[in-house]
Amino acid sequence: MSEPPSERCIFCSIALGEIPATIVHEEEHLLAFRDLNPQAPEHVLLIPKRHILSVDSVEDDDQAVMGRLILAARDVARRQGIAEGGYRLVVNVGEDGGQSVGHLHLHLLGGRPLSWPPG
Repeated sequence: MSEPPSERCIFCSIALGEIPATIVHEEEHLLAFRDLNPQAPEHVLLIPKRHILSVDSVEDDDQAVMGRLILAARDVARRQGIAEGGYRLVVNVGEDGGQSVGHLHLHLLGGRPLSWPPG
C-alpha cells in the first residue's frame, strides 16, 4: 500500500533531496545511497522514491518498482565490484523483522564474507 506518511519519513526526505545522502544510483522511481551505519564494507540502501511502508504494504501495481529495486541492486553490486564475490540482499518487514524505518528499503551488503544466520 502506497501511503503518504503522517510526518515525512527520513527516506522520503532523502528522496526529495531535503536530507543529504551519498547517492550511488538513481532512477525515476528509485534511489540507492550509502547506509550511514554500514554493516559491511559495501552497504547500500535502495528505496522506492514513493512512500511504501513495507513489503507487507506492496500492492500488485507495485510490481515494476519492486522488480527495478532488485535489478538496480544487481547493477550497484556490479559497479561496486562485489558481484563476483557475492553479496546479500535483505528486506526487513515490521518491527519484529527488524525494520527500523517505516519506508520499504532493500539492504545491499557485500565486500566481505557474510555468515549465516546473521547476528
